[in-house]
Amino acid sequence: MMRLIDEQHLKTPFYGSRKMYTFLRNLGYCINRKRVRRLMRQMGLEAMDWYSRRVLSWRVSNTMDADFCVDALEEALNRYGAPEIFNSDQGSQFTSDAFTGVLKKHNVRISMDGKGCYRDNIFVERLWRSVKYECVYLKAFDNGAQLKQELKSYFQLYNSERPHQSLDDNTPDQMYFKQAA
Repeated sequence: MMRLIDEQHLKTPFYGSRKMYTFLRNLGYCINRKRVRRLMRQMGLEAMDWYSRRVLSWRVSNTMDADFCVDALEEALNRYGAPEIFNSDQGSQFTSDAFTGVLKKHNVRISMDGKGCYRDNIFVERLWRSVKYECVYLKAFDNGAQLKQELKSYFQLYNSERPHQSLDDNTPDQMYFKQAA
């Protein structure tokens, strides 16, 4: 059991006892969370879980222009269709004519959070916190291409493998595609 926990921890060092318990149960092991927590403490492995939503599209940029946001938006619209409402903060990328123009072209209602009110967009804030603590801060990247490759792998894991306590230990993919059906 400790070998399995150790192997999974090397792959997903951010899994806490809840996620590790779900991982082991999904493999068919009859184990309770209390034992998983005890084994992880014994091994020195503890982490915190965060709420999430499925990531439909993403980009990385080292500039504050709107182009990379517009690209991500267009990809999501092309792959998944237009939502009724699009919510964002009031960052310059999201209030630009280029970005809002794409939404208007697809007849999407625009909802903006209150200025400086992080709580309005808490799901996205928590997502980026998870990205930083579960991927970016754990590795040293030699260049932007390596960062993009690691983020691609992370978002694949995040959407399809990483169970979320607030989603009843389902993955974002399970919840997204259950809703879409």
